[in-house]
Amino acid sequence: MPRRRAMAAAALGSAAALVLPLAPAQAAAPSYVALGDSYSSGTGTRDYLADGTSCLRSAYAYPSLVAAARGYALNLRACSGAKVADVTTTQLAALSASTAYVSISVGGNDAGFADVLTECAQPGWMSDCNGAVDDAQSFIRSTLPSRLATLYSSIRAKAPNARVTVVGYPRIFDGEDCNAFTWFSPTEESRLNATADLVNSVTAQRAAAAGFSFANPTARFVGHAVCDSPEWINGLSNPIVESYHPKKEGHAYGYAPTVSPYLTGATLRVTAGVLRTAAADTDRLTTQQRGYAALDRRIRPETVAVPDLHSARALAAAARIGLDVDDRAAVDAADRTASARQAAEHRARAGAAG
Repeated sequence: MPRRRAMAAAALGSAAALVLPLAPAQAAAPSYVALGDSYSSGTGTRDYLADGTSCLRSAYAYPSLVAAARGYALNLRACSGAKVADVTTTQLAALSASTAYVSISVGGNDAGFADVLTECAQPGWMSDCNGAVDDAQSFIRSTLPSRLATLYSSIRAKAPNARVTVVGYPRIFDGEDCNAFTWFSPTEESRLNATADLVNSVTAQRAAAAGFSFANPTARFVGHAVCDSPEWINGLSNPIVESYHPKKEGHAYGYAPTVSPYLTGATLRVTAGVLRTAAADTDRLTTQQRGYAALDRRIRPETVAVPDLHSARALAAAARIGLDVDDRAAVDAADRTASARQAAEHRARAGAAG
């Protein structure tokens, strides 16, 4: 199994010039509320607000970069682990008739994507990745649309004058697994990417029905997935909560230029000046979000788990096929065999379904 780790992107400070000029200091500051989950809070950037929560909010997340470039007054309510219900109960109170801009990413946690990634990361001989993906896709098709519709209606009611942008998710994988302690097969990665596409499709449909814009980051992240070079999304990481989330480069080069046209009317390219302005807002954002800490502590973080070949489940599965889990070559060979069988089963089922 390849062990290559992708090189980090070039320093953010050397990025291209910003299309949007920084807003004049004397200009009024429109209210911008960023709602949603870890893909909006900045989880994965490794630089977080000390706001007394596990939300993993960052001044380097795309909402902060957009606000810094345009001079918006940001309320960064997005929180790692948030589901639709969490947004409703802990974040919507930040909206009002004076809110000018809203962005939101949500739905991945409702579909249990962290659990699906955990299942699929295990060797094929002990996992049921196809079953986990099937369940998630069924939920996305059948249950998620109504949840989103209700949420979007509530956003419009609470922020009747806001320009609202719903933000999607990138494809995480490029068809290769370069992490030493995961066993994603190319077919599994393809199915996981298709699941992200499905969330985006459903979300875009519900956003359009609500009269909201939809910002799809898929194209921007092509060539920058886990194991790509440069890699804008973390693979299996330490700390584990960073795993499969955009890095600073993903927010600056992927999300910021994707979302900014809907929030500002122009495409944002991040400069060192924008980064400094965003970083300078850290203390204000930290103080602001501490005021919501009691609410935010209700949100349960959603994280992947590292495959454990010595768990009771793994040892039982290994015993059934006479496998020594401490023999890495045998573990990998058994994974390739099982993954090939599971890929064939998926193709057969897909063919039978038409």
